[in-house]
Amino acid sequence: MKKLIMVLALLIAAFGATGGLAEGQPVAIVVHPDVQVSDLTTSQLRRIFLADQQFWPDRSRIVLLVRAPKADDRNMVLDRIYQMSESEYSRYWIAKIFRAEIAAGPQIVFSSNMAQELVTAIPGSITFIPSSEIDSHIKVLSIDGLLPDQPGYALH
Repeated sequence: MKKLIMVLALLIAAFGATGGLAEGQPVAIVVHPDVQVSDLTTSQLRRIFLADQQFWPDRSRIVLLVRAPKADDRNMVLDRIYQMSESEYSRYWIAKIFRAEIAAGPQIVFSSNMAQELVTAIPGSITFIPSSEIDSHIKVLSIDGLLPDQPGYALH
């Protein structure tokens, strides 16, 4: 059963996880509504996404949700936050697990809708979605004091 789920996940990632980000559209960083943070610096955001920072200031665990390979918003995040290629990203997480710095890599989500549902359901979670898909019940973080619709926003 576990192998079947893994095969299905790979098929979805390969064929169904693309799209979602229009040309020039920013990516919003969103968190669970109870996260006591509203702004991060680019440096703090990178530390969180690299799992170098694994706890929020209130000591609650950060749960990282990342889109599956081939998603346009993932490509932007790999470029702008991780500053890695897809293969470098994979090797990074394998090495981090191998060194026992973390128990597991980020949780994979297969769509922006799934990311939104999980980030509102999982305490301490953080993810990214195209800014056009932000709805009223999701908490959007500013990065370096800027929101996705403002000039100079880092993930544009």
